[in-house]
Amino acid sequence: MNTYALSPEQDDDKEKMMPFLKQLYQDRNSLLIHQEPKSIEKYYALSEAGGRHAYQMELKRAAYIHAWIEKRGLRLVAAEPRIRIARFKASGDQAVISLVQSAKISYSYKTLSVPPQSFGLGTRHALILKKTSDGWIIKKEWYLDPLEENPDLIPDSPSGFPHLSPEPEAPKKEGRYKRERAVAYANKYAGLAWGAGNNNRYNRNYRDYTSLGGDCTNFASQVLGDKKEGGGLPMSGIWGYRGGGSQAWVQTDAFQRFLFYSGYGRLIAKGTFEEITRSSDKHPHGAIAKLQPGDLIGYELKGDTDHFSIVVGQDANGYPLVNSHTADRYRVPFDLGWDQTTKYILIHVRD
Repeated sequence: MNTYALSPEQDDDKEKMMPFLKQLYQDRNSLLIHQEPKSIEKYYALSEAGGRHAYQMELKRAAYIHAWIEKRGLRLVAAEPRIRIARFKASGDQAVISLVQSAKISYSYKTLSVPPQSFGLGTRHALILKKTSDGWIIKKEWYLDPLEENPDLIPDSPSGFPHLSPEPEAPKKEGRYKRERAVAYANKYAGLAWGAGNNNRYNRNYRDYTSLGGDCTNFASQVLGDKKEGGGLPMSGIWGYRGGGSQAWVQTDAFQRFLFYSGYGRLIAKGTFEEITRSSDKHPHGAIAKLQPGDLIGYELKGDTDHFSIVVGQDANGYPLVNSHTADRYRVPFDLGWDQTTKYILIHVRD
């Protein structure tokens, strides 16, 4: 996001607003851990529909991550936000703000002696604040929340999941897909998410499609196809970026069709969380264990592929971790933000 020049008066108002905003996001992240809804009530205009809606969304978000953590046998140990104002305009008793949040969330396993694991989320927020005799409160807020799901629809973990799966066989020689470079690219350009490189900015050699329906497939294509830093798979007339991305470069279903049609990708398995994580004769450690860093996961909702992420590794206990754009994720457990209705499309990128 660009930072816009402010007048001296606006800059002064912005500086006065920062303590309030920092405390707001600190308390909202604390809600994820302590699950105390009343701790953030004071920040919202609950007498107005927009304020009530914003408050309820934070409660729903906290309930979802708490339920997911419980289902996975984990505990949250920290949720640390960092915010940056991109736009600010104050007039009378109202302020309109655009800001970005980079949150570091850390968890541990309840039954294992492994160090705390951390992942990053990045979100873009648009707020309208209202001034009262007691200070500022939220009148409206919008942001694309990667945790906005029904906490009652989180599937249980199969017995023995997650676990450290056997190391995949290393390719005998480097093929056309530069797998290690692809993972490094995914980590460098994961955007606003805590942990990402490049000062939390996307690669400016590519257009940002966030405001045009989402940037996840554009990012996945970059990871696979960028010649300078990424996986280096050859572009084609169907899948390519020349001043802008082709349909197969930026659109989820077209990208998926191209991967299989071209032979760049091979389907490992497709199914619900329970189906891809359970042990079977074909996949003793679950189909999910066949994924390697640099492979892809597609997320299907109601028959349509809705999202793509890049596998970047595992946590200390073998939980598969992914990066993506819209919203920005860095080393996030692959199913966080999804539910039992999601079908996961596990795609091995051929070396």
